[in-house]
Amino acid sequence: MMSLLFLVLISVCWADPHPDNSSLEHERIIHIQEENGPRLLVVAEQAKIFSQRGGNVTLPCKFYHEHTSIAGSGTHKIRVKWTKLTSDYLKEVDVFVAMGHHRKSYGKYQGRVFLRESSENDASLIITNIMLEDYGRYKCEVIEGLEDDTAVVALSLEGVVFPYSPRLGRYNLNFHEAQQACLDQDSIIASFDQLYEAWRSGLDWCNAGWLSDGSVQYPITKPREPCGGKNTVPGVRNYGFWDKDKSRYDVFCFTSNFNGRFYYLIHPTKLTYDEAVQACLKDGAQIAKVGQIFAAWKLLGYDRCDAGWLADGSVRYPISRPRKRCSPNEAAVRFVGFPDKKHKLYGVYCFRAYN
Repeated sequence: MMSLLFLVLISVCWADPHPDNSSLEHERIIHIQEENGPRLLVVAEQAKIFSQRGGNVTLPCKFYHEHTSIAGSGTHKIRVKWTKLTSDYLKEVDVFVAMGHHRKSYGKYQGRVFLRESSENDASLIITNIMLEDYGRYKCEVIEGLEDDTAVVALSLEGVVFPYSPRLGRYNLNFHEAQQACLDQDSIIASFDQLYEAWRSGLDWCNAGWLSDGSVQYPITKPREPCGGKNTVPGVRNYGFWDKDKSRYDVFCFTSNFNGRFYYLIHPTKLTYDEAVQACLKDGAQIAKVGQIFAAWKLLGYDRCDAGWLADGSVRYPISRPRKRCSPNEAAVRFVGFPDKKHKLYGVYCFRAYN
């Protein structure tokens, strides 16, 4: 009787979605992997992929069996599942699931994602018409019978991070209002990685702002007394995590290129805010948003020394070539303020989307 016990295979168990043939929805099952068998391996050929808004991108993912070139055993259907990791890594958002001839995409990915399938072991995901919200880390999971493995790929977008505060002034946004403020200006709330890259590129801002993970931080390249002290080292200062409903700060937004034309409207007279809105509409466009002036300045090198109204009621102008009377010390989008909409007169920046 005792000798029979030694015939039991040593196994490893874990819980994971059940690849049921009749459904792609989530169920739970205990998987058992025999350690003596060829182990399933999932590999991403690149850890980070770069793209831009409106483009198409392929997130690489292939699967093999260890020590063999065989993609699958042939006895079990392969189930491929793609999810997006949230910025705080606390949960996953379903993107795409495939098993046999069944395919299902989820949410805002519907109609925009499919598998490349260039070979029998290719589980790479193609995302079309990239959106700002697609930025982030994606997990490719392959399940075959009792085995599964995963790989993670980061999708990074070319773009620009900019600090934003509303007409009410500094430190007036809770986290949810900060998210909406960015969306209203053709952008999304920035991630820490995006803010860090902006800091490495020279972004220096002394006001703390929300990031997508719920933290509050600010980038300093030139240490000085009002911003943490002049004897401190440059870096991204971290205030930590605060109450998303009650705490109030500014926000760092991220935007990318756009499919349209950003321009300063040539008009015979200066305009009030309402006149500026109507002037853009009459020209077949809309008054431009803050994200669009930053994208035009950073990604297209747009340069204009004329202050103009924007959609949020602010007045700004973009300088990519610093010169006397036009931001002599640095290239920047200069902020004039939030003038009186009814009485102050300025030019206007418009945006015409391409169909």
